[in-house]
Amino acid sequence: MKKKGFLGLGVMGFHMAGHLSKMHPTAIYNRTSTKSTEWLSTFSGSLCESPQQLGEQCDEIYLCIGNDDDVREVVCGGKGILQSMQPGGIIVDHTTTSSSLSNEMNSICLKKGINYIDAPVSGGQLGAEKGILTIMAGGDEKSFQKIKSTLDCYAKFSKLMGPSGTGQKTKMVNQICIAGLLQGLAEGIFFSEKAGLNLKEVIEVISKGAAQSWQMENRWETMSRDHYDHGFAVDHMRKDLNIAIDEANKNGFDLEMTTLVDQFYKEIQTMGGSRWDTSSLLKRLHLNE
Repeated sequence: MKKKGFLGLGVMGFHMAGHLSKMHPTAIYNRTSTKSTEWLSTFSGSLCESPQQLGEQCDEIYLCIGNDDDVREVVCGGKGILQSMQPGGIIVDHTTTSSSLSNEMNSICLKKGINYIDAPVSGGQLGAEKGILTIMAGGDEKSFQKIKSTLDCYAKFSKLMGPSGTGQKTKMVNQICIAGLLQGLAEGIFFSEKAGLNLKEVIEVISKGAAQSWQMENRWETMSRDHYDHGFAVDHMRKDLNIAIDEANKNGFDLEMTTLVDQFYKEIQTMGGSRWDTSSLLKRLHLNE
């Protein structure tokens, strides 16, 4: 039986691959070798020297990398997966990309007899660490059913949303909603502080009602302490929001709130907050007083 392959050992992929290795023989590849060394000292698996070598050893490969161009390189490049993966293989891409990239990769892979599933995730670093991510997928149904039990290694819920690209479009909806929630939470906390309210008591009350959200439950306290050295980075959120804005523009409509919050994140980047958590929208409000 071939190994499961995992490519990309960043903040998310490191732990996803770790959960995978507890259930299946796993081979890994990461461009930065120090990360591979760290992973191998923590989990059990084997190291590949290139995506091509990963394709030789695995009939299922899971990706969690940076952007559209990164995916093209590791899948289609000179030492890419498609150079060696056998027909019948499945590539599952957890990277957040454009939906057009998913369609492009799906078409190229199918010519090689390989199925490509776009499967972006939600749940952040904490979800990856605990193995409780949510996965929204697009692609071939039979292939999805084949890999679903593998996804369960690090996901609490996964669902096929439709054909290729629909997983990425669903992730766009996810990020649009989170952007609005975080801006609303930042303004609510800011208002509470300025109004002289006891923030802890305010959150205790409103988190029991219609205002409740994951962001409120998990981020209000760190926001109140001006602590942002954790979680999903502003740089990554801007990438995701720009994907959603571009998709909307292609379809002839505007995302007014999302575009506005994206500009707020741009301000945070100029403040030196590129790696701050996305909840740093509150810090922007304080600095702009």
